[in-house]
Amino acid sequence: MEDGEDQQMVKKVLKKEDMLVAETGDQPIPNNHSSLLIHQLGRDMSINCLLRCSRSDYGAIASLNKGFRSLIQSGELYRLRREMGIAEHWVYFSCNLMEWEAFDPIRQRWMHLPRMASSSNECFMCSDKESLAVGTQLLVFGKEITSHVIYRYSILTHTWSSGMKNMMNTPRCLFGSASLGEIAILAGGCDARGNILSSAELYNSETGLWETIPSMNKERKMCSGVFMDDHFYVIGGIGVANSNSKQLTCGEVYDLKTKTWREIPDMFPARNDRATAAADAPPLVAVVNNELYAADYAQKQVRKYHKDSNLWVTLGHLPERAVSMNGWGLAFRACGDRLIVIGGPRALGEGIIEVNAWVPDDAPPQWNLLATKASGSFVYNCAVMGC
Repeated sequence: MEDGEDQQMVKKVLKKEDMLVAETGDQPIPNNHSSLLIHQLGRDMSINCLLRCSRSDYGAIASLNKGFRSLIQSGELYRLRREMGIAEHWVYFSCNLMEWEAFDPIRQRWMHLPRMASSSNECFMCSDKESLAVGTQLLVFGKEITSHVIYRYSILTHTWSSGMKNMMNTPRCLFGSASLGEIAILAGGCDARGNILSSAELYNSETGLWETIPSMNKERKMCSGVFMDDHFYVIGGIGVANSNSKQLTCGEVYDLKTKTWREIPDMFPARNDRATAAADAPPLVAVVNNELYAADYAQKQVRKYHKDSNLWVTLGHLPERAVSMNGWGLAFRACGDRLIVIGGPRALGEGIIEVNAWVPDDAPPQWNLLATKASGSFVYNCAVMGC
């Protein structure tokens, strides 16, 4: 069946299942039926239909019977979607210290996540935090008084947990990171004593395990990471030279197959005015269809990286109202086949958050305003989850 026919079929059968549940007084359908999921179709066809349903509907589907609930909450359905290349990209962002929201660009719907559990001290709330979406998890990294901590939100259970059983081998902050399916790589950053790191780690969200991988050629913090052509790139940041901090223009690329790093000179040239270099946000970069783009928040321009010549070409402008403070408060991310910019104007503690999207090509950007909402603060953290 075509995708549209699959969805029409599943909607019709789900309606029948819903009627059966109602007729039995909201009791689960007998196990012999739930094991088939949609018993008129059988298990395989049921799963084939569910794979093509929007994950916005998975909460309602899970309430129908034990088979649906087990399939969704176990993560099995998302694993199968990943194998088939089916993914919906949702944007997760925080404009308040312990609160997160999600935005579904397809249905243009805002959702509030449960509030993060209160930390045992205020240090985590006020510390620098990094965020990363990998697999079906949203990870938020921060620092408490004596150690680093990771909060994890699972879309399978819709709950937060803290103090992951398996922490990083070298806890860090201000690192560069990116995810590819169920894995993520974190590189560089600072340890608990403020030392700039060259070490890197790979996280597998399916197993929950951290693996130390070879270190980069240079120590760097406040850098950015992306996956491109199945390689992990680290771009920009601040390094150390002669015991002094130094703005780095080189990048590095990690080959997952050979487990080696290669330095790329002048991959991210510094701006001419470096008076505020230490206060600048990490490079705002994103990859769509294996092409690398950057947001120049000083010039409010979008640039594209040419891999063969190691040069950046200006394509056009960022959305008019995408304001920031040295790059802080502005999110520039890949969201499926689109680039998105999240941010907006601020004035006297009030402001607007705008979500703009553009399907990149070599023409000047034509931004499409997807949604707006009032916000008393700017964007602190942002991550995109595709599953």
